[in-house]
Amino acid sequence: MSTRLSAQLADITTLHVDVIVNAANSSLLGGGGVDGAIHRAAGPDLLRECRDLGGCKTGDAALTRGYQLPARWVVHTVGPVWQDGDHGEPELLASCYQRSMQLAVEQQARTIAFPAISTGVYGYPIESATAIAIHSVGSFLNEDDTIEKVVFCCFSEPDLRVYQRLLAQATG
Repeated sequence: MSTRLSAQLADITTLHVDVIVNAANSSLLGGGGVDGAIHRAAGPDLLRECRDLGGCKTGDAALTRGYQLPARWVVHTVGPVWQDGDHGEPELLASCYQRSMQLAVEQQARTIAFPAISTGVYGYPIESATAIAIHSVGSFLNEDDTIEKVVFCCFSEPDLRVYQRLLAQATG
């Protein structure tokens, strides 16, 4: 697993992977943060395809083409808004990662990049969210070896350090 998982500081819209994951809102019609950046970089055809999907529930995911992105596909997943951790947030967040991986495998993707789902305006604490991300993706990879490379794409140096530390603990 250690060679298949990595973390890097980057703009997810520039990564050359088969699938990028969008931390979307339930409408799938764009928003701020990663969601807005992906919609801007992909171009207007992404919004048109998202309209046809009719939204997405928290913890689930939906697939679209990547349009003007280097990635062929975009998996849009709706993470939970952090309340206190006692309202199903960990299970919903884990489901985001699992469903995203399932959709990528269905497209025969070999590479996928994730942002730190729910850690922005949704307020999920980075340490807890990162542990869930690594555990969920690692568990999936133990069951299915289709995906060869997973990149946890971080927006900030502090987030990158958390991912690097927890990845080292998980694989060391």
